[in-house]
Amino acid sequence: MEHIRDIEKMRFTTELQTFDRKSARIDAKALAIPIVAFANADGGDIAIGIEDKGDVTGIDGYKANVNELLRVPFDYCVPSVDVDTEILDCIDVEGKPNHILIMHVIQSSQLHANQADEVYYRVGDKSKRMNFEQRTRLMYAKGGRFFEDTPVKNATLDDIDLEFVQEYVGKIGYGRGPLEYLRGNKDFIVQNDGREEISSAAILLFGKNPQRFFPRARMRFIRYDGTEARVGTEMNVVKDVIFEGKILDIARKSTEFVKTQIREHSFLGREGRFVTIPEYPEFCWTELLINSIGHRDYSITGTDIQVKMFEDHFTVESPGMFPGLVRMTNIREIHFSRNPKIFEFLHEYEYVKEFGEGVDRMFREMEEAGLPAPEYRTVEFMVFATLKNDKWLEKQSNLRNNIPEGVKSGSSQEQEGVKSEPSTDQKSDKVDFDQKDSIVEFCILPRTRREIQEYVGMSSRAHFKENYLTPLIKEGRIRMTIPDKPNSKNQKYVKV
Repeated sequence: MEHIRDIEKMRFTTELQTFDRKSARIDAKALAIPIVAFANADGGDIAIGIEDKGDVTGIDGYKANVNELLRVPFDYCVPSVDVDTEILDCIDVEGKPNHILIMHVIQSSQLHANQADEVYYRVGDKSKRMNFEQRTRLMYAKGGRFFEDTPVKNATLDDIDLEFVQEYVGKIGYGRGPLEYLRGNKDFIVQNDGREEISSAAILLFGKNPQRFFPRARMRFIRYDGTEARVGTEMNVVKDVIFEGKILDIARKSTEFVKTQIREHSFLGREGRFVTIPEYPEFCWTELLINSIGHRDYSITGTDIQVKMFEDHFTVESPGMFPGLVRMTNIREIHFSRNPKIFEFLHEYEYVKEFGEGVDRMFREMEEAGLPAPEYRTVEFMVFATLKNDKWLEKQSNLRNNIPEGVKSGSSQEQEGVKSEPSTDQKSDKVDFDQKDSIVEFCILPRTRREIQEYVGMSSRAHFKENYLTPLIKEGRIRMTIPDKPNSKNQKYVKV
């Protein structure tokens, strides 16, 4: 992970999945707890000499205790934990020159405990003690090295895009050149019997052509017409796009493209203003895409990440089982990086905004939007994550007809006195140009006349055709997919 070196930032930042601060007075046994927790999770930084509330008290007045703290990773952790230390100059609360000790705890492929044989794991800003079952699961999950650290056969320095590495080191504020960064950080390049070996993470993050070595390290987006996938003569695929390149390329291209596929409903709200609501909150579908890129098992070479969009749901299929202690029952609370270097890289580019908390936020945002909770399941070596929009479709229909929240269209409540306002096409013959724009954007995918009419919420077919559909065709803003067969059963309209 990239380390925090700004003391002001360390003083005021919230203690997170990968950061904690402690007084230099802390007992050595107590310090072993966050060190063990970081090593068992994603690694992290501990700033010693900064109080919990942010006061800088430094370490200079506590040299004897600091010497004891420096021994903690070796004498109080079993097995010993790999920790890098750094001393930073500072000015303490009394205005005097002082120093801060930074312990950079390295994420470990081993299971670590303290001297009392207690195992801790970092969850958000807390170091959680693990029960026997959790400890056993983590021990199995940490049975070997991270795949991203394994060398790539036949890869050489010529396969690395050094210009992109230069861009990256500039972004993170690394003071030396791209080769120095690769050779001196995260074991991207290591020496083995006098020969340089290039890690899988280096190729996936910085390679000129990662798919040369990992052909299925890519994402495939498939959109279906309907609510299920059909094959043969009934095949209903309307979009099939593949995103390749570096990890950053895949993240950028996929999120930009999928954003164009998320439908938005615009309708006249109760206050006389048009309201636009997406079928899924942007954070939620983005979280699924980025998690699939950051957490997929790249050692599984026979398949790619697949994003499948249907009329009523959106599913991301990612190779690999749940990593570490993560299970369907605790996915909102437990975070474990199968690929910590890749995940940290995505964090640097702000695709990962809430380290360790994104899934929980996704659940909250789906609930706030009145949508079903995200669903997870595993089949063999694949994780399936699904968002559903069925309640959203019903909600938009009600809102377009100004039916109060909680009252279903056609319900006894509506019949017994909850009066719905007439639809916009009943109120006036005046054409709404915002609605016309909305129709054009809706037709970015082929749509039937009925789909478009339902989308804008008009009950009168004649009014819709005369004032919206026919003018848009004449203006050249949409076109028929089969112009020579205007009454064809398969006729649809698309944006020009």
